[in-house]
Order: sequence, then structure tokens, then C-alpha cells
Amino acid sequence: MAIRNIRVDGDDILRKKCKPVKEITPRINELIDDMFETMYEAGGVGLAAPQVGILKRIVVIDVMDDNPLVLINPEIVESDGEQVGEEGCLSLPGLAGEVSRPEHVVCKAFDREMQPITVEGTELLARCICHELDHLDGVLYKDLAIDGLHRVDLPPEEEEADEEEPGE
Repeated sequence: MAIRNIRVDGDDILRKKCKPVKEITPRINELIDDMFETMYEAGGVGLAAPQVGILKRIVVIDVMDDNPLVLINPEIVESDGEQVGEEGCLSLPGLAGEVSRPEHVVCKAFDREMQPITVEGTELLARCICHELDHLDGVLYKDLAIDGLHRVDLPPEEEEADEEEPGE
């Protein structure tokens, strides 16, 4: 396994539509393992293949203890309700924004053995599924942010200092 470089906003690959996976190969299995390792190293809860430069419809998610998900060729087949909450993204480091997502989703996909699976999620899992599947179609959460993005990586006193005019 290896940690891969996470592509950041401005990289054209993040805006491209991914191609379906037709079969599981040793390279696909290696990619999945690398995606988990990369996601964990970066402190994320989800990662889509284009975020590591691969235009394949593959997502890894781990929002629940000891229940990591691999979703190959995923599609949301049902959604309802609404939740509004803050999102961040490994491809937009240091930023966050409020996004409206369904409260509940049902996602059909294939697992890493290409067996059909159905994943039902609410709250954080529903949000994560929607966020990661958006990546597969070239959509970033900043496109959906209600009031734009704000910085989250600066301590409050530094953030306030950045807003002051020079010489004040």
C-alpha cells in the first residue's frame, strides 16, 4: 500500500466525469488499498478515485468504526429529507462551507469483489455518500455551498488579524 497525492482544487481532473469499472484487477485492488491508506493518513472520512488522479467510479468511506465501505460504480437510487451542515474536503484543504444534502440515501454499488451491494445511510453517512459520488461527476462541494466557503485552519486570533487592514 502507498499514500497517494491528493489532487487539490484547480486540478482539471477533479472536474472530469469518471468511467465505470468493468472488472476488478490487481491494479484496482491496489488503488482501493491506497485510497484507504491515503484517506486515513489525511484524516478524512471519504475519498473518491479522481482525488488521487484516477478517473474511475470508485469511492472509499469510513464514517463508522470498523466498517469501511468500498463503493464501485455507485449510484443513489433513493433519497429523502434534508440536512444542512458544514462540509470540508481533502481536495480543498483548510476550507469548509454549509451544504444541503438529503438526510437519508440508498446507494447501489458493487463491492471490491464486484458483488452487488446496497448501502443505506443517514446523517453523516448520507452526507458522505453524496459528497463522494459528486466527485465522480466532477462536482465539488464548493459548487453547492450555501454561503460560500470559509477558512477553518487558522486559530481565531490569526483569522481576525488577517481581516484587519494594514496599519490599523
